[in-house]
Amino acid sequence: MSVASQISSLRASLPAGVTLVAVSKTHPAERIMEAYGAGQRIFGESRPQEMAAKYAALPADIQWHMIGHLQTNKVRMIAPFVSLIHSVDSERLLRTIDAEALRAGRRIDVLLEVFIAREESKHGWDEVEFLGWLKAGEHLKLNNVRIRGLMGIASNTDDRVVVDAEFARLQALYTRLKGEIFDVDCGERAPEGATKPCNDEAWNPLASFDTLSMGMTSDYRQAIEHGSTMVRIGSLIFGVR
Repeated sequence: MSVASQISSLRASLPAGVTLVAVSKTHPAERIMEAYGAGQRIFGESRPQEMAAKYAALPADIQWHMIGHLQTNKVRMIAPFVSLIHSVDSERLLRTIDAEALRAGRRIDVLLEVFIAREESKHGWDEVEFLGWLKAGEHLKLNNVRIRGLMGIASNTDDRVVVDAEFARLQALYTRLKGEIFDVDCGERAPEGATKPCNDEAWNPLASFDTLSMGMTSDYRQAIEHGSTMVRIGSLIFGVR
């Protein structure tokens, strides 16, 4: 099947509320434009240099997502235009993004990557450390990033039980944080005379915690079963690199 056919078929099969990120890393602009022609507007890249080059060459309405491990010294390269950074795996990186967003005169949406896999090669926050950081209110000191949710990568294994357990763990953490940290009852913090609900992010930015990014070509169906709202799919669309 062509790229356009694969995109159309895949998008039609996804449940309502699940966003498709077409992982275009290493693929040329021509292939991306095939997906674009089929209506796809969100593309995922893992290298800042490659993303910046594609941003300059391709249509301006494309939303570019950084899905790969991001070094702090490369943040400035993508800060002026990136739509969402999935792979925020440390406080140091998050603070760098906050500073570069200020420099670029914008607010950058991010997902916090949590370590859920068995492989030590994977990146992400340690869950215990992560919870302590949030409960201490450190995230409230960031003025130029908006934490939209969590991201995780399951173990690279054919053992469905292992993958299910990892996705379930991240879903449980996401649900917990949404109830305890981000979907707060603003109460008296509401502006005087306000009629909007507490979950309106116009005056309660904590209410924008709405994204759980889990699942790739090999396991996205399992991820959706565990509440994923965003899947990152490459080889099923563009073929094996």
